[in-house]
Amino acid sequence: MTDETNPPRGTTAHTPDLNWSQVRETVLMLELSAVQIEAAMKDSNASVEVLTNSFTTMAGYMRMISETIQTLPDKDEVGVAKQNLLGVSEHVSGMVHQAIIAFQFYDKLVQRLSHVGLSLGELSDLVSDTRRLFNPAEWVDLQNHIKGKYTTREEVAMFEAVMQGVPVQQAVEQFMAEMKEKSDDIELF
Repeated sequence: MTDETNPPRGTTAHTPDLNWSQVRETVLMLELSAVQIEAAMKDSNASVEVLTNSFTTMAGYMRMISETIQTLPDKDEVGVAKQNLLGVSEHVSGMVHQAIIAFQFYDKLVQRLSHVGLSLGELSDLVSDTRRLFNPAEWVDLQNHIKGKYTTREEVAMFEAVMQGVPVQQAVEQFMAEMKEKSDDIELF
């Protein structure tokens, strides 16, 4: 038997007793999911930070190279080399620009995953608190809190669609289609 003030922390599904609880098992799985998201984000953030700094530095060097190339004379072989270098420089600058846009998508992904992790934690807290678990107002508060974290119209629409009974997969597909249409409108930081 376990002490009710200190319920077991891990799963007891393999050896259930009278204190076994599907709610405790659910909370354990929610907490694990939230921590896995957080760990994955931490692992990837260090690498992305290095890449972001590298590309930002490269963008600065590309500007400096382009400015230096502009000072070369336009005549003879130097003029031909100048035009070739300007073309290559513009191409590389465009590639750096595209990489920076890709990092913005990553930044949005991290924000969304962070919101999911926090929402899973809040859901876990609600489910594990029997005083709140059976109170519809607590669920409405949780839903409003989660909805308040969304930063785009499309995310809010997806949330509202699911809350109104649209199957989750269908709501996500609509969200993805809208985000794909919007992908050309990324703002550079």
